[in-house]
Amino acid sequence: MINNRLGICLLNDSFPPVIDGVANAVLNYAEVIDRKFGFPIVATPKYPKRDVSAYPFPVLQYTSLNTVKIAGYRMGNPLASPTAAKIAKYDIDIIHSHCPAVSTFLARIVREKTDAPIVFTYHTKFDIDIARVFSSERLRALSTRLFLNNLEACDEVWAVSNGAINNMRELGYSGEARVMNNGVDIPQGRASDECVEKLRKKHGIPENIPVFLYVGRMMWYKGLRISLDAIAALRASGADFRMLLVGGRGDVDEVLEYIKEINIEDKCIFAGAVYDREVLRAYYSLADLFLFPSTYDTNGIVVREAAACGCASVLVKGSCAAEGTTDGVNAVLIDENSDSLFAALSEIMKDKETMRKLGDNAMRQLYISWEDAVSAAVDRYKCVIDLKKRGMLPRNGARGDEFLKIFNKVDSFMRRIVSKHPHRSVTSSPEFEAIIEKELDENEWKEKE
Repeated sequence: MINNRLGICLLNDSFPPVIDGVANAVLNYAEVIDRKFGFPIVATPKYPKRDVSAYPFPVLQYTSLNTVKIAGYRMGNPLASPTAAKIAKYDIDIIHSHCPAVSTFLARIVREKTDAPIVFTYHTKFDIDIARVFSSERLRALSTRLFLNNLEACDEVWAVSNGAINNMRELGYSGEARVMNNGVDIPQGRASDECVEKLRKKHGIPENIPVFLYVGRMMWYKGLRISLDAIAALRASGADFRMLLVGGRGDVDEVLEYIKEINIEDKCIFAGAVYDREVLRAYYSLADLFLFPSTYDTNGIVVREAAACGCASVLVKGSCAAEGTTDGVNAVLIDENSDSLFAALSEIMKDKETMRKLGDNAMRQLYISWEDAVSAAVDRYKCVIDLKKRGMLPRNGARGDEFLKIFNKVDSFMRRIVSKHPHRSVTSSPEFEAIIEKELDENEWKEKE
């Protein structure tokens, strides 16, 4: 700690230009820490042609394998690089990992070199991600076991919602965990009328019709099919409206094909990925309701982004994204099916004023700035650092000899894969599974170890 400013190492398996909620969270952590609280260092897998020189803080990149087609991200291998040694040259007070896989392995290496405590944030339901990548029960079990070993080795575990904590419990985590909220980097308040009207004209959206919105990766598991089927039912009922879809990657080709299949092309507008945050703000401000019937997301930053712009969300009852919301006050809550969404939209779209009131309440009640979120995190960092100084950290598990055993095995394993496929783009899950299974078999990786 220098002049009461913390040295904070932030680790994640994704970072801009990759667009997702966790990458955005890490970027905002780094920016707020850099402005107000200390000296951030970010470590993340290397992407070709990514220029990190413009950031006011170090962004260290390590070797990676192109697995974007199957996982949405490159698979990094920090174990075979000098990244940990480079991080250790800085004055590190605390390590904060945002992914339980590769990033937390790196965090553990950095801890061995610096003795700084590790905080981990659980952002997403990794069992769903694992199941999406691997069909093999062997690989699912191995991935989950390595994930839990990493989780249990951290000095403190955070989650972005109570639902996220429940998900960790279901996976087998039995340690302590606390909720620490993510924030929103969109200013509170609707975009200017000029910006909104510019978007309306760009997409040819008539005045005085309801506009619905989805923002995020085009993934079926985010409830997209529920939304599209409800939209199809609305169209069949004769209602006039528009559905805006902002985002890309994932299942985007399948989603666009499904829109054609159910004959709602005239009601849906696909805007693609939007990188400019002010333009995104205008999309939220143009919309009357944000449709997010996802039970995958553990927090739903997009729900708070919509709230920041005065747009209320339609959410599934009991979902993590619905935590903190109240039906009919600052959100619309539905059952997890298209019939329920259709019924809710059919009723509420008749009353623009009610939709606006819900949005106003959401803006006042649900908005959390990144300044406030990171400020709370920094306060907790200081508590963890103090607990360590006093020898009161519980140390949840695998360190020392046990960690080194796992580290050496994983290091050797990842070195072989990356060295054999340094420039290869792995384009399918079966192909990826075959590569891993081959290495496991050839090198006698025993699941009980």
